[in-house]
Amino acid sequence: MRMMNRNKSVFYYALYDKKVPLTDEYGNSTGEYEIVYQNPKAYRANISAAKDEVNTQQFGVNEAYDKVIVMDVDCPPIDEYTVLWVDKSPLIGSDGSLVTNESGEVETPHDYIVKKVAKSLNSVSVAISKVTVSG
Repeated sequence: MRMMNRNKSVFYYALYDKKVPLTDEYGNSTGEYEIVYQNPKAYRANISAAKDEVNTQQFGVNEAYDKVIVMDVDCPPIDEYTVLWVDKSPLIGSDGSLVTNESGEVETPHDYIVKKVAKSLNSVSVAISKVTVSG
């Protein structure tokens, strides 16, 4: 089953890269980590308008999510650690990284996270939830 191009919408995704240990002003480890993501990339897929009862059974009754992205099996390796820009586009610099302001905060933080990925023989469905992230 192939996806119809006219039903596809552009969204951006950033895959998990690594976590970096944070240190205090003396160079000691604080025990906390900063999550680092790869540069955002654009992709086109079928994105649902909102969740509905049919899709709820696909991911389990207790899983709470807002939208579903349906892609072909040759899609990028999106998993539960990936962040997404669905309702807005990220500001990307000339080097491909996210644009930050003077204080180092991202100008356009992600607006969705992946809740669950369901792979089948012909497609991949991704349940996503809206989040509010400060830069």
